Amino acid sequence: MKFISFNHDNSEKFGIIENNLITDLTGKIDGASSLKELIKIKKIKEAKEYAKNNPGSIKLDQIKYSPLIPNPGKIICVGLNYSEHVKETNRTVEENPVIFHRFPESQTAHMQSIQRPSVSESLDFEGEMAVVMDEGGKHIKPEDALKHIVGFSCYNESTIREWQKHTRQFGMGKNFEKTGSFGPHMVLAEDIHDYKSLTIETRLNGEVMQNAKLSQLIFDIPILISYVSKAMAWRAGDVLVTGTPGGVGFKRNPPVFMKPGDNVEVEITDIGVLSNTIKDEIISN
Repeated sequence: MKFISFNHDNSEKFGIIENNLITDLTGKIDGASSLKELIKIKKIKEAKEYAKNNPGSIKLDQIKYSPLIPNPGKIICVGLNYSEHVKETNRTVEENPVIFHRFPESQTAHMQSIQRPSVSESLDFEGEMAVVMDEGGKHIKPEDALKHIVGFSCYNESTIREWQKHTRQFGMGKNFEKTGSFGPHMVLAEDIHDYKSLTIETRLNGEVMQNAKLSQLIFDIPILISYVSKAMAWRAGDVLVTGTPGGVGFKRNPPVFMKPGDNVEVEITDIGVLSNTIKDEIISN
C-alpha cells in the first residue's frame, strides 16, 4: 500500500492509494488529520486494515497532490553523498556527512510546478531518495536506525546554483519557494526488502541525466540517522533527503539547467516516479 497526501474538494487530506483509487483516511484513524499525525500516533497498521476494508473511491483526476509530508518539523538534507557527485564538483569525501536543511515552505508536490525564481536562470535538478522517520528521539545507534524508518519516497532537491555559491553554506540556494518536490507517495519500509538494491534515475525531458544505485551512498542511511540524532531528536514525519548522484546540470559541458516547459522526473525502483514541469515565478505587485 502507498500513502499519499492530497487536496480534494479544497481540503487537505491523506490516504492510501491502491489501483489508482484513494481511500480517504482523514479523521478516520483516531482522528488523525494528516500522515504526519498518523505516524506520530503509531497507527500505520490500523490505517492499512481500514483501507483493506474500505476500498478507495476517489479517483486521481479528482485530486491535487500535496507534498508527501507538507509540514515536517525538519527536512535534513545530505550533500556530496555519491562518489561521482563528489568528483564532478572537485570536492573530497569528508570525515563526516555534509548536512544542510530545507524549510517546509520550499516544497512542492508531484504533478505541480517546480518554480524557477525571477532572480535566476540556474535552476538545477537533484534526484534523491527521501526517508520518512518515526518518533525516534536522540542518540540512535546505527544498528537500531532502520527500525525508525516509516517509509521511502522520491525527492527532487532542486537548487539555485549561484545562490548556493554566495557563501560556503548551501542554505539560500536550497530554500527558494516551490523548488523541493516531494512525492508522489510513500512506500512503507516494510515493503522494501533491501533499499540498497534500488536504483535512482533523474530524467529531463526524457533524457537520463542521473542514474545510480542506493548502495553507492558514501554515508549509508543508518549512519546518517545516527549522526543527526546526536544533535537533535528525530520526530514523527521528519524527512531525511539522502543525497544526489553525479550528473547534475551545472557540472555538464555546457551546463544544463531546467527552464519553463521542461519536464523532470525522479524515479526510484519499487517506489515510484515523481514528475514535475517547470514554470517561472510570477511576481505580483
